[in-house]
Amino acid sequence: MRILGLIPARGGSKGIPNKNRKKLNGKPLLLYTIQAALNAKLLDRVVFSSEDETLRTLAKEAGAAVPFVRPERFAQDDSGSLEVVQHALTALSDQGDSFDAVCLLQVTTPFRTSEDIDQAIETFKSGNTDSLLSVIEVPHEYNPHWVFEVAHDGILQLATGEKKPIKRRQELPPAFIRDGSIYLTKTEVLLKGNSLYGDRIGYVQSNPARHVNIDTMEDWRRAEQLAKKLNL
Repeated sequence: MRILGLIPARGGSKGIPNKNRKKLNGKPLLLYTIQAALNAKLLDRVVFSSEDETLRTLAKEAGAAVPFVRPERFAQDDSGSLEVVQHALTALSDQGDSFDAVCLLQVTTPFRTSEDIDQAIETFKSGNTDSLLSVIEVPHEYNPHWVFEVAHDGILQLATGEKKPIKRRQELPPAFIRDGSIYLTKTEVLLKGNSLYGDRIGYVQSNPARHVNIDTMEDWRRAEQLAKKLNL
């Protein structure tokens, strides 16, 4: 199975200006992900996708392949990950390079390691799934069996549709949220199925002590503290 490591980053950012090239603990944010990807043993190629010339130059200097320019229409606030991945696969195919699956690595989760990437790929290769996500466990107080939502009549109901909540914490089944650091998807699912997930989704658990998803300045400050704590 030939796997593409794809790192997307665009020039624009409303929450944190120039976020993807802003220095986190002395190093441009995008470099954390590029270096982890280049050090992973199971990625066949590491490609950077951006419409921004400065970001492309930084990525190229760091050792990532930058074989195309992402069109502006795929670099807007409302641009989805799926269309960015589909564009990359099509552009690379036009250049004679094809892959069985894509490992999407977002620069806003900078502290996943090359070992994390390889573990995810090993799990993906050995499983019978369309895709695989990195996840972290939900604290028990946010477990969907204890979460309520408002029904159309203004009355609270359990998000699971059950009539009564599970009484004891020990009886709650594990629940997870995607942490945003690793997405693995078969090319056929991406292009023919027009989906980032498909029907069967595998998972690997990330280390919550290393997790941050940078969207706001508060996230950035926490990432700075975490980078210092991890001695990165």
